[in-house]
Amino acid sequence: MIERKGSILTVREDIKVFDCTIRDGGLVNNFHFTDDFVKAQYETCVAAGIDYMEIGKNNSPSIMSEEEFGPWNFCKEEDIRRIVGNNDTNMKIAVMSDIGRTVNEELLPAEESVVDMIRIATYIHQIPAAIELVEEAHAKGYETTINIMAISKSFDDELTEVLETVAKSSVDVIYIADSFGSFYPEQINKLTEKYLTIAQAHGKQIGIHAHNNMQLAYANTIEALTYGTSFLDVTISGLGRGAGNCPMELLIGFLKNPKYKLMPVLKFIEEFIIPLEKELDWGYSIPYMLTGQLNEHPRAAMKARDEKDTNYRDFYRNLLAE
Repeated sequence: MIERKGSILTVREDIKVFDCTIRDGGLVNNFHFTDDFVKAQYETCVAAGIDYMEIGKNNSPSIMSEEEFGPWNFCKEEDIRRIVGNNDTNMKIAVMSDIGRTVNEELLPAEESVVDMIRIATYIHQIPAAIELVEEAHAKGYETTINIMAISKSFDDELTEVLETVAKSSVDVIYIADSFGSFYPEQINKLTEKYLTIAQAHGKQIGIHAHNNMQLAYANTIEALTYGTSFLDVTISGLGRGAGNCPMELLIGFLKNPKYKLMPVLKFIEEFIIPLEKELDWGYSIPYMLTGQLNEHPRAAMKARDEKDTNYRDFYRNLLAE
């Protein structure tokens, strides 16, 4: 039986708060954030004591259109340095690689880049390609994570086999990813035990990336950290795809480590998030709740929100009929 790690008053040195605001938020506006927004967000994370900032994706322009997507979908070295310079801070910079949208050979050696970590988003059927990228990234000097997506649709034995395979690679952190925002705390508890048991046997840490379809992203993050999860993903004001993510301001208000500061985050919300809420749509709503409860991808809910469709009963009937 998994045991609690610390208490509500404990400062755990293994905890790393991981900001995903630009990367997950970029899924709301195709990564068309202004430099002023990204610069202010970076400075906020530094001032708030955040451990890692994921500044976007490093997808390849040879695969995805630079006309359709903004620069933070590609994270070219010159674009990142335009924001962070040499990043002479204690915070590390990360980018996310989508399997099938990146070109391994385009990855610079770490000594030539201001990026510290490559995060790899993968579905179970893409695991061989994900491990190949992990090994390439490690050979080039990066820290790495693997975020196994849509695990709520996988079978228990299948997930165990995948975790055993991933844990034997060079990856540093293996993520519990609640892609559909469909997990409850009791399920997160059991997943944490499974992930930790396998990861720790191979000297790995685990993280959690939660979505807020059922207003449980914060609760699930707290549940995971309570039982030993070290890397905790957040976004400012929950900015992220669909129902969004665990809000940074909630988590750092909970953590007792004095290194984390709330005031810079509140300042950013006042100056940047409140105006952004008038332009972009994200966060909890009934359509997202329903896709979460039914363990379905939120694409139908995203469409309903885009079309301002508030016929929730019809929406629910259609989901049940599929």
